[in-house]
Amino acid sequence: MAISASTAAAADAMAARRDERRALIVGCGAHALHDGYTDMVWLALPIWQAEFALGYGAVGLLRTLFSGTMAALQIPASLLAERLGGAVVLAVGTALCGLCYVLAGLSAGFPLLLAALVLGGLGASTQHPIASALVARAFAGPRSLTAFGTYNFAGDIGKMVLPAAATGLLLVMPWRPAYALLGLLGLVAGALIFVLTPRFGPEPAERAEVAADVAAAARGQGFGPSYFVLLAIAAIDSATRMGFLVFLPFLVIAKGGSVTTAGFALTLTFIGGAAGKLSCAWLGARFGVIGTICITEALTAAGMIALVLLPLAPALALLPLFGIVLNGTSSATYGSVPELVAPEKRGRAFSWFYTGTLGAGALAPTVSGSIGDLIGVPATVVVVSALVLVTLPLAWSLRPALGPRAA
Repeated sequence: MAISASTAAAADAMAARRDERRALIVGCGAHALHDGYTDMVWLALPIWQAEFALGYGAVGLLRTLFSGTMAALQIPASLLAERLGGAVVLAVGTALCGLCYVLAGLSAGFPLLLAALVLGGLGASTQHPIASALVARAFAGPRSLTAFGTYNFAGDIGKMVLPAAATGLLLVMPWRPAYALLGLLGLVAGALIFVLTPRFGPEPAERAEVAADVAAAARGQGFGPSYFVLLAIAAIDSATRMGFLVFLPFLVIAKGGSVTTAGFALTLTFIGGAAGKLSCAWLGARFGVIGTICITEALTAAGMIALVLLPLAPALALLPLFGIVLNGTSSATYGSVPELVAPEKRGRAFSWFYTGTLGAGALAPTVSGSIGDLIGVPATVVVVSALVLVTLPLAWSLRPALGPRAA
C-alpha cells in the first residue's frame, strides 16, 4: 500500500511538472506571437501614412483600431474561456491574429485594411487574460513573479523578432506579401496551442499566503483599492509607452533615417524591452516592486527627452537601454496582480487589468497623434514624458498593500 501511494504521488508530481512546463510554453509562445503581431503595426504606420496620405491623428487611429478592439474584448474573452475552455478560445484567437495579416496582405484597399485590423484586435483580445491566468494557475507563491517575468520576456522576444522579420522581408518584397507571409504563422500556432494547453481543474478558493486585500476579495468584497492603484500605474505606463512609440518611427525619419532604419530602431527598442522585462522582474523580486517602478519610470521620462534632442546615431545607440526602462515596468505591475486578488478571481482580475491597461494604450496613439498634429512631434513627446512621472506618487502609495516586497 505504501509503495502504491508513493508511486501515485510520484506520478502526480511528474504530471504537475509536465503541466507547468506546458503552461509556460503555451503562455510564452502565445505572448510572443500576439505581441509580435501587435507591434508589427508600428513598423507599418509610416508606410500606410505615405500610401493613404494620412495625418498623425489618422495614423494613430489605425493603431487604435487594432489595440482598441483588443482592449475592449478582454473581459468577453475571459468569460468565453470560462464557458468553452481557455485552450479553445486562445487557439482560435491566435489563428485570427494570423488571419488578420493574411487578409491585410491580400486587401485591395483601405477599407479592407481597416477590417483586417479589427479582426486582428478581436483575436489578440484572447491572449492576455487567458495566457496570464494559465501561468498564474500553474505557478504559485514566489515562483509566480519569476514565471511572469519569463512570460513577459517572451512577449518582448516576439516584439523583437516579428518586426525584425518584417523589416528584413521589406528589403526584398512589398509590405503586403511580407505581412501575409508572417500571418501564416498564426494559423499554425493556433492548432499547436489547442493541442498543448494543459486542462487544469478549478483553482483552490484560498491559500495561506494570501494578503489582506485578497482575503477581503475572497469574502465577496471585490478587488481591494490597492488593485485599482496598481491598475492606474499600469494604465499610465501603457498609455505613455504607446503614445511615444507611435512617434518613434517618425522621430527616426525626421533625423534622416529611412523606413527600414525606423524598423531597425523599433527592433533595438524591443531588444532592450525584452531584457527589461526579464531583468526588472528579477529586480522586483530582489529589491522591491516600488523601487523598480520608480527607477524605470523616472529613467523613461528622461530617455524620451534625450531621444528628441539627440542626433540619429546617438539616438539609435540609446534605444536598447531606453527599451529596458520603457518596457520593464510592466513586469513589476503585472506580476503583482496575483498578490492583490483572490486566487479564484485571478482570471477576471487579469481581464479587467488588461482591459484598463490596453484600453489606455489603445487610446493613446490617437490622442497623442492628434496633439502631434497641433503642436508637433517633439513637443508632444515632452508632454508624454511629463505624464510618465505621475506614476511615482501612485507607486509609493502601494507600499502598505505589498508589504515586504514593496521596499
